[in-house]
Amino acid sequence: MKKLLTILALLTITSAGLAQGESTLYRTIKENYETKADSMTRAFIESFMIKEKGVFNDKYQTYAFNAYWTQAHAIDVVIYNYQRHKEDDNKTLANEYLKYIRLWYKNKANNYAGAAASSSTTPNTSTGYKMFENPFTDDMCWITLTLLHIGEATGTASYSTIARQIFDNYIIKRANEDEETGGLWLPWNTDAGSGPNACTQSPATLIAAKLYQKYGTAKYLDYAKRLYAYTDKKIVKVNESNKDFRVEEPPLTYTQGTFGEACRILYHVTDESASIKNKYKNRAYQYINYAFTSGRCTNGQNILRHEGTSGDQSIFKAVLIPYAVNFVLDTDMTINYRKNIADYIQRNAKEMYSHLNWDRYPIVFCNFNWKTPWTGEDKDASMGAMCSGASLLENTARMQKAIIENYQDGIAPLPETEDPKNIYAVYTLDGRMARAPWQGTENLPKGMYVINKRKVLIK
Repeated sequence: MKKLLTILALLTITSAGLAQGESTLYRTIKENYETKADSMTRAFIESFMIKEKGVFNDKYQTYAFNAYWTQAHAIDVVIYNYQRHKEDDNKTLANEYLKYIRLWYKNKANNYAGAAASSSTTPNTSTGYKMFENPFTDDMCWITLTLLHIGEATGTASYSTIARQIFDNYIIKRANEDEETGGLWLPWNTDAGSGPNACTQSPATLIAAKLYQKYGTAKYLDYAKRLYAYTDKKIVKVNESNKDFRVEEPPLTYTQGTFGEACRILYHVTDESASIKNKYKNRAYQYINYAFTSGRCTNGQNILRHEGTSGDQSIFKAVLIPYAVNFVLDTDMTINYRKNIADYIQRNAKEMYSHLNWDRYPIVFCNFNWKTPWTGEDKDASMGAMCSGASLLENTARMQKAIIENYQDGIAPLPETEDPKNIYAVYTLDGRMARAPWQGTENLPKGMYVINKRKVLIK
């Protein structure tokens, strides 16, 4: 039973040493999203995944030959669910999703331009990276980040090794020097005259910072700082006095989130001065916060806007959300900033979920606009839109689980006025949360539960 209550191992985040102010973060949680996330991820898989390949259709049961970078964010949803249930010791579900993750790798994430797919689901570190080469630099960047994610989630080092090789052999070799900034810029693709943009610079900066964080090789930190320097000088549109923190024009949720995450990791790994570290720390919040507060990125009331119906545009929000959650769970970030972002994430989750139609489950479609339900035809339903909704619920559940379990574990003590009988979550014997701590045990259905690491019979 101890495994049922193991604290979620957060990807690249440490949950130790929470400060007294964590109670303000805890109080942002009003409802539990774990079961909702499970249902949404299952609906996403059933409606859009090609199960024998582990890759995803662009629209409902409609294959798209050139859907490549979107595959990274689609399988990320499955990886987060796998990680959550692996930690809960739900081996049946975890193993099913691990199978899809391995198939996704075997079938080269639907890469239309790379070498032939591998004959094995086991990564081959001598040739496997060649499967993912693509003319579009940003596409390779997103795939590389997901391979790092798989390595972190599964504990299989070879996925991270292949990610490193893609970066070394393809991505960074395309970099150009910029004499004015001393930075590096990457062309969007291999076409002559293809210039840099935030959708390439942001993930490349993040990859380099994460590779340094993982391997400690100095060249990666140098790459990260120089990629950041070019973006900071030539691409971002910051105006402090107007609270304008656009990463690029137009501001899009996915580049706001990715460059914010790059800044957050740079804050942790940099060897630069305190003032530069503080700039990374502040920018991490400012870029992510802008996505949730600017009228350019929202529909009002902090609800992320409809960014377009294409396969690319509809998946933008799926990229932002996990990085926003990482910010919330980073105890080195300012507690009030973390609380703000946690509140925005849950506000979006509540709004989006309220417009889903579950009458035909597992056929469920998320709309491009989270303020309205899907009303189109089945054949037009968007994988990108569904991925954004699934990412929102899955990462909301990840965030809440970490906050609740860290809080009730005594790391951040309850205020003296709190009624102690309500400080523990209630779990079923298979590890599912039946009640959040603030909901108490009143009117629980009869049965055996786990409360405060003890079996309790409710008669």
